[in-house]
Amino acid sequence: MAKPVVPEEARRRRRPTKNGAVLSEQLIIETALRMLREHGSEGLTVRRLGTALGADPSTLYRYFSGIDDLTLAIGDVLVGRAVAGWKSTGDWRADLRELGLRIHAAYLGHPQAAVLTASRVSGRAHEVAADETILGVLRTAGFADADAVRIYQAFIDQTLAFAALDAASLALPAAAREADEEVWQATYARLPATTHPHIAATAHLLVARMNHSAYPTALDMLLDSASARLGSTARTTKPPRSA
Repeated sequence: MAKPVVPEEARRRRRPTKNGAVLSEQLIIETALRMLREHGSEGLTVRRLGTALGADPSTLYRYFSGIDDLTLAIGDVLVGRAVAGWKSTGDWRADLRELGLRIHAAYLGHPQAAVLTASRVSGRAHEVAADETILGVLRTAGFADADAVRIYQAFIDQTLAFAALDAASLALPAAAREADEEVWQATYARLPATTHPHIAATAHLLVARMNHSAYPTALDMLLDSASARLGSTARTTKPPRSA
C-alpha cells in the first residue's frame, strides 16, 4: 500500500544529504529529470534516485507516494515551464499558437520525461492553471462554451500527442534516430516513378519535411478550423438590421 504523502512543510528534511543538499520536491524532480535524460525510464527507480540524492530511498516517500506520483509531478513541472512568463497579446489565435508551441517545446526539452508524462493527467497546480488559461483565451475570444471545450480538447490533445511522438524519436539512441532519418533520402527519394509516381514526384519535398515535426502545421490547421467556426457563429448570431 502506498504511504500517505505528508504536507510539504512537515516533510522537509532539515539535515543535508550525503551530497550536502537539503531535500525538497524541486530537487527530487530535477534529479529525476537528469536521471531520465541519462538513463531513460528504466533507470528511474526509488533506490537509484535515493543513491543519486545521497539519501535513504525511504526518505523519498515523505515527498511522493511512489514513482508514479513523481511522474505526475514531473509532467506538471514541464507544463509550468511552458507557460512561465507567457502573457496574452489579446489576439486569441496568436495566443493559442504561442501556448501550443511553448508546451510542445517544453516537453521536447526532456524527451524521456515527455514519453512518460504526455499522456497523463495530474490535476496539479501548473496543469490546472494552463487549462484555465487556454479555456479563458477561447471564451474571451467569443467561442460558445461547447465550442471552447471542443477546441480546447483538440488543442491540448494534439499538442501532447505530437510532443509524445516527437519526444519518442528524440529519445531513441542516436544511431537508430539517424538511421530512421536517412530512410527518406536513401529509400523514398530513390523510388522510380514507374512504380511509385506520387512518391517520386514529391520526393524532394518529403526529404525536406519529413524529419521535422509536423506540429506547427497541424496547429495552424486546427486554428484555421477554429477561426472559421468562430466566424460562422458570429454570422449566425448577428442580429438582423432594423427596417
